[in-house]
Amino acid sequence: MKAIFMHCVVLAGCLAASVSGSASNAADPVNIRIGNFAFAPDVITVAAGTTVQWVNEDDAPHVVIGVDNDTPIKSPALDTADKYAVVLAKPGTYKYFCSIHPHMVGTIVVK
Repeated sequence: MKAIFMHCVVLAGCLAASVSGSASNAADPVNIRIGNFAFAPDVITVAAGTTVQWVNEDDAPHVVIGVDNDTPIKSPALDTADKYAVVLAKPGTYKYFCSIHPHMVGTIVVK
């Protein structure tokens, strides 16, 4: 019974962290959804060392590419349900777009 209670307390803490927008585990990626030919959210702020992951929820393929020449953001073509992740270790502002649909743009601020 004590183990069940502790499990419920831990689960409640994880749910509260999820609702408040805080990650319950530093290793969890921050997700950016690709849907309706847009990135959501289109602007995020994360800590240095965070893994950022794009998830394609569209029926069309997308390629996520950073604007700067030395960008770490360079995905392969992402079909429906494909994911691409990158660890952003250096503070700065990372602007990106879809090279197939250039009107799709986003920004990641790394602090």
